[in-house]
Amino acid sequence: MADTSKNPKNESIPEPVKDIQLPEGERSLPVLPVRDTVLFPHAVLPLTVGRDSSVQLINQLGEEKSIVVVAQREARVDTPQPTDLYSIGTLATVHKVVKMPNQSLFVFTEGVERVHVRDYQQLTPFMRATVETISESKADTGPEIEALQRNVLTLFQQIVTGSPTLSDELQTVAINIEEPGRLVDFIASSLPSLSTTDKQEILEITDVKLRLQKINKHLAKELEVQQLRNKIQTEVQDQVQQSQREYYLREQMKAIQKELGEQDETQRDTEDLKKKIEAAGMPEDVKKEALKELTRLGRMSPMAADYSLTRSYIEWLAVLPWSKSSGTDVDITKAKEILDEDHYDLQKVKDRILDYLSVRRLKPGMKGPILCFVGPPGVGKTSLGRSIARSLGRKFARISLGGMHDEAELRGHRRTYIGALPGQIIQNLRRAETNDPVFMMDEVDKLGRDFRGDPASALLEVLDPEQNFTFRDNYLDVPFDLSKVLFICTANMLDPIPEPLRDRMEIIELQGYIEDEKVHIAYRYLIPRQIEENGITPEQIEFPEEGVRYIIRHYTREAGVRNLERNIGTMCRKQARRIAEGKTDKLVVTKEIVQEFLGGIKVRVDTEIAERTKRPGVAVGLAWTPAGGDVLFIEANKMKGKGGFTMTGQLGQVMQESMQAALTWVRSNARQLGLDEEFLKELDIHIHVPAGAVPKDGPSAGVTMATALVSLLTGKQVHPLTAMTGEITLSGNVLPVGGIKEKVLAAK
Repeated sequence: MADTSKNPKNESIPEPVKDIQLPEGERSLPVLPVRDTVLFPHAVLPLTVGRDSSVQLINQLGEEKSIVVVAQREARVDTPQPTDLYSIGTLATVHKVVKMPNQSLFVFTEGVERVHVRDYQQLTPFMRATVETISESKADTGPEIEALQRNVLTLFQQIVTGSPTLSDELQTVAINIEEPGRLVDFIASSLPSLSTTDKQEILEITDVKLRLQKINKHLAKELEVQQLRNKIQTEVQDQVQQSQREYYLREQMKAIQKELGEQDETQRDTEDLKKKIEAAGMPEDVKKEALKELTRLGRMSPMAADYSLTRSYIEWLAVLPWSKSSGTDVDITKAKEILDEDHYDLQKVKDRILDYLSVRRLKPGMKGPILCFVGPPGVGKTSLGRSIARSLGRKFARISLGGMHDEAELRGHRRTYIGALPGQIIQNLRRAETNDPVFMMDEVDKLGRDFRGDPASALLEVLDPEQNFTFRDNYLDVPFDLSKVLFICTANMLDPIPEPLRDRMEIIELQGYIEDEKVHIAYRYLIPRQIEENGITPEQIEFPEEGVRYIIRHYTREAGVRNLERNIGTMCRKQARRIAEGKTDKLVVTKEIVQEFLGGIKVRVDTEIAERTKRPGVAVGLAWTPAGGDVLFIEANKMKGKGGFTMTGQLGQVMQESMQAALTWVRSNARQLGLDEEFLKELDIHIHVPAGAVPKDGPSAGVTMATALVSLLTGKQVHPLTAMTGEITLSGNVLPVGGIKEKVLAAK
């Protein structure tokens, strides 16, 4: 009996008996499992045998020297069982065995024929099984087989020719194989790119035609992959050769230039940068940093990844206006004329600028003020900044802060980032080419904030005269003096601006224009500008004062003049069209012409207000918005109930509290107002502020709410042409509120 101690199922498997009678065509032979390879008939395969069971198998071979070589399904299995092996293998002859120093064996085997492994008779010390010879189907000698054989041979020759690892002798052997089945076996055993699974599939195919078709597909795929690989290698090799050629030529050019006493391009570039650094007028610490980077640049190869980054950094340092100022001696009288020429009124702003010029004349080294113009749209905040720059004889720079969320847009990105650049402040100073421009920051109240940082916090350093003389951009990483820059910020309202930032600025409020001021601005600025922009002449169109006032009253409701200019522009374009159509008569802008070209009246008239306030419980209030003043209706109504009080109209917390205060005052003064002190017990009161889709807040509607409640409860109508504003207290006092001019303009 055989040793069964290693049998996982602990089954007793008897030793094979030599005189056992086997069916014809079957033999009992030892089985040698192999990993990651398949032995084909007529192929010679050297094997390294290292497993104990396999070594015993080879050592116990008799004179017959016949074994069955079977491939494992999974190469990682160290002790294979019958289920781990394929059922089709190859009968092989062992020609030579060489013992290795590590106790393994080097065995030369030659495949004889395909066999089918039937039954395993023993598992230890090595496998032995009954095998049956597999007879191949006789190859058809028809034209299809011949065509397949020729195609397979051609593909194999092309693969061998294009492969650096396959020997040309393989072509000679393949050409001299006449049998198609044997040719397929030879090619399959010679191709290292075929996987063990693919080789096993070919081994198991007995039909020669199918075997030819199978290897033909593999060869076609392998040839395509090989051609693509060769193409890629050729392209890479060409690129490498080109780079080497350029490097060789560049080195030759350097050597020639050295012999001639000339500088190469890199040296000339370095010298040019050094001259720029010397001429830039940098502070000593900045110059030291620039020269340090220049020395580093000189040691770099132009092909280095950091070369262009370092060169760009040095160029930024060299072109900035470190010491270049406008240097103009400003004439205060001329500056006043320029300001008056460009803008009507705005006396407070003009006085502040002229005061600054006067002090600067006495003390040239003074720091520039930080101004913030706050006012509704269209009152001339941005254009005023341009006029200030013109009056000072300075360059004008402007950035828009509206919607800015990333702090790096102001302070720049660090040089470690790909595509890094300085921030908008440094970039605009480079464009201005002076270190003392008028720098306008528009829409400072619309700054954003998210995970990328807080731009408002970055502005704290920029807008602080005590800090901005050492402003450090993230990209430059050296201090730059911003103290000579005249910073001007603009905003529609102050509330969104953080308190620390607001504290660093001198707030100058620009209020809206009254009708007379708008008429003056229209005749002095808007009408001449629109006539010129639309290609007509003053002789072709006339704007009577009556027509201009009609446009202001019925087609614009704004604190500024932006919509007024648009409407004037519309009238000019209509006249330009009339001229293009052949109508050469002068256009006089009357009420009728305005209605014809601009359409129906767009702003409510007195009759509309009178219609809405003709019943008790309705009062007209005045509100302030970032766009200017506006009229606000307060509507109150009552119904039978139990003292309920409802407030609607998308009201903020402050406005709701004002309503509660107004109701409390009315209840506490009911007797003086001629009301029943218990009026709320049998009533529900509802106060609504149209329009319901617009958010509203603030305390200034308190007196209007109290008036609406008294009107409702007494049944007396509020005068239709009376509007009011003010915060009411519980004692009945009306407190002052802001935005009076805008509110008066809205009432007017």
